[in-house]
Amino acid sequence: MMQQDWYIIPNEETLETPALVFYETRIRENIGILKGMIKDVGRLRPHVKTHKCLEITHMLIDAGINKFKCATIAEAEMLGLAKAKDVLLAYQPVGENINRFFKLIDQYSGTSFSCLLDNIETASAISDMAVSKNKVIEVYIDLNVGMNRTGILPELAFGLVKALLNLPHIIIKGLHAYDGHIHDSSIDVRSQKAEPIIAQLHHLKETLGIEHLAVIAGGTPTFPVYAKHTDFDCSPGTFILWDKGYQDAFAEQQFNTAALVISRIVSKPTEDLICTDLGHKAVAAEKDLKNRVFFLNAPQFDVQSQSEEHLVLKAENPGNYKVGDMLYGLPYHICPTVALYEKALCVGDNQSLKYWDIISRKRKITI
Repeated sequence: MMQQDWYIIPNEETLETPALVFYETRIRENIGILKGMIKDVGRLRPHVKTHKCLEITHMLIDAGINKFKCATIAEAEMLGLAKAKDVLLAYQPVGENINRFFKLIDQYSGTSFSCLLDNIETASAISDMAVSKNKVIEVYIDLNVGMNRTGILPELAFGLVKALLNLPHIIIKGLHAYDGHIHDSSIDVRSQKAEPIIAQLHHLKETLGIEHLAVIAGGTPTFPVYAKHTDFDCSPGTFILWDKGYQDAFAEQQFNTAALVISRIVSKPTEDLICTDLGHKAVAAEKDLKNRVFFLNAPQFDVQSQSEEHLVLKAENPGNYKVGDMLYGLPYHICPTVALYEKALCVGDNQSLKYWDIISRKRKITI
């Protein structure tokens, strides 16, 4: 079989479509590539929001990665089920999610859970509950370093730290800075834009006066910068599966594309149009129409329209395709695509086929 056909699945005629497919060997290789990009594996804190899968979490733990980041209580519970040692809920809990956070701590006592904070009101609510339950909660101060989504401006961190130090049962574990606004294709430009953030974080770490203060910085685009030029913990996520968007944007990161969506041609409504079953419900649709999926075995297709259950394509050579043909699609954005599926078909190391639950796509597992 030609090398470019790595993605072909045995006995594809038996498979249901649309479906999400994971390639186990390539995932395992991506973990090895990640570890090779940083000197100290103990600085890795991968984000699980991309894969949301217990089996992949176990692969990461088996590879010696013990710290993780997540965005939802369900993802945190998945990590508890996997017996991960250290889990940061990188989403400030508010309302009922404070109760759920404490339930996590009670139910998964073998895992150390921490969370983000960026204001004294939320911190006080967490402190009050911690006192009532006789728990001590470790927190990271969430810093707004330019994305303007969450966090407190770095120059305001001193005031928040002073207030937090007066709250019982709260321990300031570290600083958290996500720079998702830095996604230039040039690694040199990303490095230049990260420099002032690195300086800010070093300044805060040195001047806040808290011993052993940890710093967690960046996501996937700036991972090579923080991995090489700092001692911060790093939290890439998309690396585990990769996608067309990051493959095109970040050439210096040589991760494998390890997840596809498979689709079949269901109709040929005109001489030059082909309709597949890859609708909004099967591939992330937040990007513009032309940047949702790229078909590895039909790269010349031009996307015309998409609806809930259909994707219409224009083909230069429609006679080469017939109803029922399988198409292998590489999503431009894999993270929200994974969340559309209850299960992924996993092609194993020996070409065996199995199904893995996307367990934390749910809003709630048990808690």
